[in-house]
Amino acid sequence: MYPAPARHPAAPGGGGSGGAAGGLKFTVADTCERIKEEFNFIQQQYHSLKLECEKLASEKTEMQRHYVMVRHFYYEMSYGLNVEMHKQTEIAKRLNAIIGQVLPFLAQEHGIAASAAGGQRRGEGEASHHVRTEHHYRAATAARSPAAINDDLQPSYMIHLKQQIHAQQLPHGAVVGGLPPGGLLGFAGAAAAAAAAGVPPHLAPPPHPAAAAAVQAQAQALLKPADLQQHRAAAETPEDRKPIALPDERLGHRSVSPPEKFRSRTPDLESDSKRRKEEKLGHESDAEKSDQDLVVDVANEIGFDGHMRIPASNGLNNIAGGKPAYSYHMNGEGQLQPVPFPTDALVGPGIPRHARQINTLTHGEVVCAVTISNPTKYVYTGGKGCVKVWDIGQSVGSASVKPVSQLDCLQRDNYIRSVKLLPDGRTLIVGGEASQLSIWDLASPTPRIKAELTSSAPACYALAISPDSKVCFSCCSDGNIAVWDLQNQTLVRQFQGHTDGASCIDISADGSKLWTGGLDNTVRSWDLREGRQLQQHDFTSQIFSLGYCPTGEWLAVGMENSNVEVLHATKSDKYQLHLHDSCVLSLRFASCGKWFVSTGKDNLLNAWRTPYGASIFQSKESSSVLSCDISADDKYIVTGSGDKKATVYEVIY
Repeated sequence: MYPAPARHPAAPGGGGSGGAAGGLKFTVADTCERIKEEFNFIQQQYHSLKLECEKLASEKTEMQRHYVMVRHFYYEMSYGLNVEMHKQTEIAKRLNAIIGQVLPFLAQEHGIAASAAGGQRRGEGEASHHVRTEHHYRAATAARSPAAINDDLQPSYMIHLKQQIHAQQLPHGAVVGGLPPGGLLGFAGAAAAAAAAGVPPHLAPPPHPAAAAAVQAQAQALLKPADLQQHRAAAETPEDRKPIALPDERLGHRSVSPPEKFRSRTPDLESDSKRRKEEKLGHESDAEKSDQDLVVDVANEIGFDGHMRIPASNGLNNIAGGKPAYSYHMNGEGQLQPVPFPTDALVGPGIPRHARQINTLTHGEVVCAVTISNPTKYVYTGGKGCVKVWDIGQSVGSASVKPVSQLDCLQRDNYIRSVKLLPDGRTLIVGGEASQLSIWDLASPTPRIKAELTSSAPACYALAISPDSKVCFSCCSDGNIAVWDLQNQTLVRQFQGHTDGASCIDISADGSKLWTGGLDNTVRSWDLREGRQLQQHDFTSQIFSLGYCPTGEWLAVGMENSNVEVLHATKSDKYQLHLHDSCVLSLRFASCGKWFVSTGKDNLLNAWRTPYGASIFQSKESSSVLSCDISADDKYIVTGSGDKKATVYEVIY
């Protein structure tokens, strides 16, 4: 009588029995979705309150610091005035003693003049010593060291007393917090020691100059650990964030350098590996390393979908409202300024709200390459030696998904680095730790190798396909960019420029320009019509990933130093984004060009607004995220990770 109600894609199959009559039938999936949205809203409120709390804690710490500085300055000035007063008094006493001894030997007129001079001197010492104190103190300080000044102005018993105080503070040779012995004696301790020696408190020697630092440390010790952690994070710079190495028990007491993500198993590289081993750098090819060695996995915490994170300010300025900035605009002089995001940065057509995980594809090996078909139906995951094909069109929300086929492309121990589908979905090109690219015919009843393309380079790190599907570009481990004619299956030319391995590549939507990044810290653009290099951008970090905006002239670059930099193809505009904590391993633009995603060794999937990098959403996986892809309709994201699995996300608008 009534039409069957539409079901949510994530709802389990089969119809339910009972429930409300008519079209007002609620499914478990719908209820869960509403609960999840409410939870996300509450979580956002919690993060807002947390940021405000952290701001107040930072202000509290700053006020305490100013208070300690003012108090220290006050004691320093008081001590200077007291020393000057004591000096003037001593001079007056000695002058009176001299006059008293000389007067009997002078004539009467000279004795009267000397007495008047002595009285005037005493009057000046009592009435105007405050005026002379500041001038004398500044002049002496500019000419001599503080220790010499104190010794000159203090009588011998004061110097002896100071030595006794320093000797009684700590055992001989003891050092606390990097300060010399006696450096932590407070004002009360100095006054007590002086009183024990019979010296008036106002004439007691001051504490060690490092006492101010000790007082500040004591004040900070009163703060909660969370306050101190926030205070330290606020002073952290991007250079302080270093890639985190694996624990020794997982690495076999070896460290793994990020560039090893791109190393291949070849005679040249094996000799280089041997040399580095001799230098105790622990370098090996990916084929020789275990799965844990291939990627760095430092956390097992999984964040919830849509989790938005605002990091510390990295030592740079904050945006309006006191919130730490993570996106900066770089002017022509290289100066960074926080980006004020427009009001429509995170809203509007084509801008997602968050992404939710709908599938986990257990590949069984570290997934270094992924791609998704158009229309969205199949996912291809590349690991050790093979590519597995997954049908997600029939298994959305399923707990256990099995591959529909397996393509054995390389030797068992060699990793696949890149997989690319031609737009027709009938041909797959695979590259990795081998000299050959394999071309697979997916239209046959059983997928088979249609052809192999052999180059002189020992490995391929990345692939790109021209818009007309006639040309394939491969990034080679020797730094060259090989250009292949797919119809004739021949090498037509090579672009030479990178002095180290070419690690990533993308092509403009019109097929006229190619962008490549390399381990030589450069990004280069190439004119495909004239076959020459157009531009070169030099960086201070190796380039691990890049993507060219399909609808604009923006290039996003993922760096080994954890930065994401967005460059304009023709202008000097440049943005620098800081949300990753380690090297950025993959990057991909949405087809609409309004946003892009990046993944890294810090287990994070970040979605950014083009070009200024407002954070749209963030998801944390349980291991390093090595690869990613976005479906042609911008509705799905696929990631490959060091957990030997791929993850499928549904983008929620």
